[in-house]
Amino acid sequence: MNVFDDSRITAIGLLVETYTGLSARFAAQFEAHGLSAVEFEVLMRLARSPGHQLRMTDLAAQTSLSTSGVTRVVDRMERDGLLTRRACPSDRRSSYAVVTAAGRKRLDETLPGHLELIEQWFTGQLDPMALCGLLDALRKVRDAVHPGAVAGSAGGLEHATEEATEPAR
Repeated sequence: MNVFDDSRITAIGLLVETYTGLSARFAAQFEAHGLSAVEFEVLMRLARSPGHQLRMTDLAAQTSLSTSGVTRVVDRMERDGLLTRRACPSDRRSSYAVVTAAGRKRLDETLPGHLELIEQWFTGQLDPMALCGLLDALRKVRDAVHPGAVAGSAGGLEHATEEATEPAR
């Protein structure tokens, strides 16, 4: 067997090509609403978290950002009025990033078009059984390579597993 024909190379190549294609489509739509892809991800993580907030360290664990990267993004988003910081009552060294009303409004304006793109280019390409299988497989791989991805979320891994039956994610 030729090493270039290895199915592992094909699998990762397809994943990267799919992610790149979807990211490009999403980025243009986010820009139309004055958001970067990272800012959208931060707003979504916070909006889907209990109390619409996460400790900064949990936000870093759930995103592709380092702790210092999250600080820079939150600083910028705070200046833009989309987020605010709140001190952690139980740990003076920690703080929470919290979505503001303006941040929620921006998400409300952005989400309808984003959901249309997801349906058109991702979930709508798969029948319900295939989508469920893909979500299960992606969660399994995600949990192996990025175990902190659900840090600070309600229910942790149990919550993530329950979402497997919700196809529009």
